[in-house]
Amino acid sequence: MMQRRTFLTAAVAPLLSARSMAAGNRLRVGQPVPMFETVSLQGQPVSLESAIRDHKAVIILFTSTVCPYANYFAPHVRELSETFESRGALVIGVNSNNWESRQDVLDHIRERRFSFPMVKDEGHVIADLFEASRTPEAFLVDGSGRLRYQGWVKSKQESPDLQRALEDVLAGRPVRRPVTKAFGCAVDRF
Repeated sequence: MMQRRTFLTAAVAPLLSARSMAAGNRLRVGQPVPMFETVSLQGQPVSLESAIRDHKAVIILFTSTVCPYANYFAPHVRELSETFESRGALVIGVNSNNWESRQDVLDHIRERRFSFPMVKDEGHVIADLFEASRTPEAFLVDGSGRLRYQGWVKSKQESPDLQRALEDVLAGRPVRRPVTKAFGCAVDRF
């Protein structure tokens, strides 16, 4: 049974996240993830709790419209979303950069032909909850709401670690490589 989490408001979430980090309570693989609710740029409600309840796996992907690494891996992310949707997986894209407008992100969704929900993370609430620092950076959550993978989409040598982790979670296996070091552009919090 999934542990019930309280939804956080934009005003409270950064404070709670900062306290957790200060106390050494960083999000780790195997732990329940923090829940959030918002509305996608496509106009649909996005609730992580509902997504977890309705899917076997959820990828929270921090991305950017201009980061060359995020753009390089965009076709792979689109393919993952399209391929694994029928197997019970959902991708939720998150753009937390201050200097990228909602319109920039909407244009990017259309250009990249993303069909998954994309949210604009005003005030870095979601990025702070997950302590996301890079784009692209992926957080894979299983159907019980626990973090199973955190890190890159693929390595610089094209090792598809996120895809392998997703396959492991969907098959009910332990993730072979649950943490990788995300590389790319910094999430802009200023």
